[in-house]
Amino acid sequence: MARQGVASMLATTLLLGVFACFPKSVQSIGVSYGMSGDNLPSPSTVVDMYKSNGIANMRLYAPDQAALQAVGGTGIGVVVGAPNDVLSNLAASPAAAASWVRNNIEAYPTVSFKCVCVGNEVDGSATQNLVPAMENVRSALIAAGLDHIRVTTSVSQAILGGYKPPSEAEFTSEAQGFMGLILKFLARTGAPLMASVYPYFTYATNPSIMDVSYALFTAPSAVMQDGTYEYQNLFDATVDSFYVAMGNNGGSGVPLVVAESGWPSSGGIAASPENAAIYNQNLINHVGRGTPRHPGAIETYLFSMFNENLKESGVEQNWGLFYPNMKRVYPISFN
Repeated sequence: MARQGVASMLATTLLLGVFACFPKSVQSIGVSYGMSGDNLPSPSTVVDMYKSNGIANMRLYAPDQAALQAVGGTGIGVVVGAPNDVLSNLAASPAAAASWVRNNIEAYPTVSFKCVCVGNEVDGSATQNLVPAMENVRSALIAAGLDHIRVTTSVSQAILGGYKPPSEAEFTSEAQGFMGLILKFLARTGAPLMASVYPYFTYATNPSIMDVSYALFTAPSAVMQDGTYEYQNLFDATVDSFYVAMGNNGGSGVPLVVAESGWPSSGGIAASPENAAIYNQNLINHVGRGTPRHPGAIETYLFSMFNENLKESGVEQNWGLFYPNMKRVYPISFN
């Protein structure tokens, strides 16, 4: 998980969500391959783990050469990131974008690329680089005959403010300054918006406002009534909140992909292997159905493949499905 600002995270509560880099895809679950650890298995071993566990899709936060070489020819769908530190270059120079595409996409013809995710949870003044960078990368892909690879970006749940019914959702005033341009680009090019969806943080920020069952998909009945729509879990409510906010800003036809979602197994409130197993298994089982406002498969990336020891101590180090020694943190099935 790209670490989100604590203050922003604490201030938000309804988030984002979901559909597909390729809307025709029937395999809607993937896992983010984070690499912030000094004790992780080799990329070839990790790719074997994806295959043996039936994980259909992989998110890479940067075009790691060894990982791309290992995943080539496997049929695993790959979302690859153009990381934040290259955004200004990509935005300023079509030649730089062409070089980036040549070195990181064209160089791996056997990789099943789904999307290029330009920037991850970008905020502040750097947001002005997003659409120019996306335009330049898309032009480079078209020039290379790779226009089937969509270009998008991934946003933080912090761009939605306040715990509200989905029908009242809206972007923060800061986000409204750049989301309209992003959504216009996505609508024009047929690409989705990627967004992090973390019911865990919504719950852990203020556990007194809801029962944990609403965050874990285990509430026995509807918890929120919003007009004619009933919400039995926070994931659906946050996804539909994001769709409403998108519609308010010119993105009513743009689908969403859940770029990250998960539950920590240690280090914070309600963080345990038991709760992590409940959330992630229920998420896997749920996303094929969609939400009250948007039925249909939700392309979703669990965070993350491994516990990462170079992250900040606490929950940040404990999102993995596996320990670095490849043992499961808790039982989970992708079948």
